[in-house]
Amino acid sequence: MLEELNTIVESVGLPVETGVFSRTAPEEYVVITPISEHFTLYCDDYPGLNVEEARLSLFSKRNYTKKKDQLVRALLSAGFIVTDRRFIGREDDTGYFHVAIDVAKETEEN
Repeated sequence: MLEELNTIVESVGLPVETGVFSRTAPEEYVVITPISEHFTLYCDDYPGLNVEEARLSLFSKRNYTKKKDQLVRALLSAGFIVTDRRFIGREDDTGYFHVAIDVAKETEEN
């Protein structure tokens, strides 16, 4: 899932890293944080679905609305479930606005 998320974020023109942004931060970027991975929908004691969840933290020093909307549309088009979108706040020490987009992806288990 992380590889797919990286591709989606890059497709809307945003630099992305997992866990922490280790390079010099640009005006806008995304950090992906894995949240959980679990089995659901059991049948005959075997999992039928694997659900992976992650948070995409969009950081922007300017109006983030357009990039947030582009990112959400791209995620939905790729089959992700957007479980939450929330404005976290403005970081006074860095000047970045922080928006969190939580996603989930279900895959069938064989």
